[in-house]
Amino acid sequence: MSRRHEKRAARGERQVEAPRAEATCPLCLRPIPPGARASRHHLTPRLKGGTHRGTVLLHHICHQAIHARFTEAELARRFTEPEILRAEPRLAEFLGWVATKPPEFHAPTRTARDRTPKWR
Repeated sequence: MSRRHEKRAARGERQVEAPRAEATCPLCLRPIPPGARASRHHLTPRLKGGTHRGTVLLHHICHQAIHARFTEAELARRFTEPEILRAEPRLAEFLGWVATKPPEFHAPTRTARDRTPKWR
């Protein structure tokens, strides 16, 4: 892999392996064991100026659930902290469901029916 591609992979939101020390997902509050599917979530979307702002490590399924339910504009305006996302009713049903699953659990996520289309 070229150096350019390594840099892109390092800074992007691509799927990454969880660090050696067991982390905790700030959205579902379950542990992220080593080897579990995890990804970095920009607290402010990169498209909305969040390139160099904070990121958090989430279970990949939790990260997909966020982006299935909210547009980039909504995330930039209202949901810049995991605590705010956890309190959102649109995620409450998902969080209750995923809390019953083991930390390594992963399943495909569909776009929520109540999400505002991207073009609005």
